[in-house]
Amino acid sequence: MAKKLASKQTKELLTDVEIREKKLRKEDFTPTWQGRVFILDTEKSHIAQQMDIKSKGEYAIKIR
Repeated sequence: MAKKLASKQTKELLTDVEIREKKLRKEDFTPTWQGRVFILDTEKSHIAQQMDIKSKGEYAIKIR
């Protein structure tokens, strides 16, 4: 399984391949993160509202 990296700004978790496919800069991601949350419905999720998440996906709870 590929190691996921967390975005320093959005906390979204992505693999190296996903970062390249979305044409994002790898420097904007960090391998040091803790906890994971899966958001399926941003409108109904209290956690998504607290974390200010606008799209479904996998996110880190804490990044360093």
